[in-house]
Amino acid sequence: MKAAMTPVSRKVRAYFAPVDRASGTPTPFDPAIAFDFDAPPAPWIALGDVVKFQRSGTTKVTPLVAGLKGATVGQCRSVLGTRVGADFLQWGKLQMALAAGSQHTNVLAGSPVAVFAGSSTSELVLGAGAVDAFNVGDLVACDVDYQQQTGYIGSPIAGTYVKDPADVNRDRDYLRRVTFNVGRVASKTATALELAQSLIGGAPATGASVQKVVAFADREGGSFFQDWSALFTLEPESGGRVCFYYPRVQACAGSAEKALPFDTFEANALHMELIALPVTDTVDREQVVCYRTYYPATGADVY
Repeated sequence: MKAAMTPVSRKVRAYFAPVDRASGTPTPFDPAIAFDFDAPPAPWIALGDVVKFQRSGTTKVTPLVAGLKGATVGQCRSVLGTRVGADFLQWGKLQMALAAGSQHTNVLAGSPVAVFAGSSTSELVLGAGAVDAFNVGDLVACDVDYQQQTGYIGSPIAGTYVKDPADVNRDRDYLRRVTFNVGRVASKTATALELAQSLIGGAPATGASVQKVVAFADREGGSFFQDWSALFTLEPESGGRVCFYYPRVQACAGSAEKALPFDTFEANALHMELIALPVTDTVDREQVVCYRTYYPATGADVY
């Protein structure tokens, strides 16, 4: 029996990766290279299933007319663009940042504690006694002190843009307020914190400190826009897999939640509306906003 040619899917999974804000360079997705959708390669981050996934193109096709009768002799594309929307079923730091689109912050508590050399993305070495400031289950942010720098703040993931250090009160803890290097303490040793998930911003930089986080916060408004690469995949039940790769996306709507009826309760899903920014394809120097890839099921006809 031949495999089906119609993709059938029960769920859509979302993956995001940072864009280099200084250069505008997105994280690539190469469909010719094996991609483990259950354990995506860094810096891609799996953000779980989404519902109400919807794509809408905003690119206009304009006819080119010539001759006395104004006949159409060709076409060109203008106002290149596309949008994508979905609802996150899970709430987390990155999901909130993408759904709100503006600056996203960590609500800090307590004083920062220095991180020692030898720390990694999953283990923060603090030394004997210093670990007592943290408990198993705590959320922590790990980054260096703010050094009055301007421009995009946060490496390799920009958390905000600072025009003048005075605007942020020259706050020593400001980088830890906006960093994406956040994790949860899964266990402790006599000298270190063991994290449940690896820090998505990488191993702590020299001079970094760790600070307790009690909540995440975002806001409507502000001048900063989150900027990420996005990948959505229709998980195959039959007929193959479909992937939609957006090299650069930014939020194009304010923060919102959608109620999902659940028995006698309502689950609150984070609603996300994104607009795709154009990038230049290195193969032929064309400007594009999205790539659609279809992986046919084994044994399926080609057409």
